[in-house]
Amino acid sequence: MRGLLREQGINLPAGAANALRAAPRAIDNERLPYALRLALLELLGEILSLEARIERIEKQLAADARESAAVQTLLQVPGIGLLTATALVAAVGSPRHFANGRHLAAWLGLTPKENSSGLRRRLGRISKRGDVYVRTLMTHGARAVLARANQIALQGKPLNHLQHWALSLERRAGHNKATCALANKLARICWAVWMHQRSFNQDHQHALAN
Repeated sequence: MRGLLREQGINLPAGAANALRAAPRAIDNERLPYALRLALLELLGEILSLEARIERIEKQLAADARESAAVQTLLQVPGIGLLTATALVAAVGSPRHFANGRHLAAWLGLTPKENSSGLRRRLGRISKRGDVYVRTLMTHGARAVLARANQIALQGKPLNHLQHWALSLERRAGHNKATCALANKLARICWAVWMHQRSFNQDHQHALAN
């Protein structure tokens, strides 16, 4: 919708919410061909309908999450929001299905492929096996944690152990590799707090190592 209006010389403001508020007035412009105005109104109606459905689903998820001790525990982990926590619980069922956090990370496809021979160990890209949706959410969460860590570092504020680890890795290996490694780390942390039913402590080294 934004692109079609731009082609007609009409710009919507930045941001999805601002654009939706400005869209009705922008579409009600006599400069636009009548057929295009009808098409844009129909498109706007579909967008608003989807937004309303998303809001209803998120409210239901939030209500379900309040009744789930597992979801409430996972929500304490950095980068793990409502969608990720509920999706992880739905996909995994129980952390007891995995011997440790590394196994959960491998099941999600967040561990690197290994092509080793003899005494030489070669690690490639992450396997990308397992639940694509949950892995994607974990990766987005890792990006958010890394972005927040960079923001805190620029402000000169102290970093917790997880943030310090992530930034150190980013400097050594680059942003993309650090993001994947951090997503792996978050999956392992999720298993640890979920399995042992304990609150996440951002400054507890042992919790980050599980």
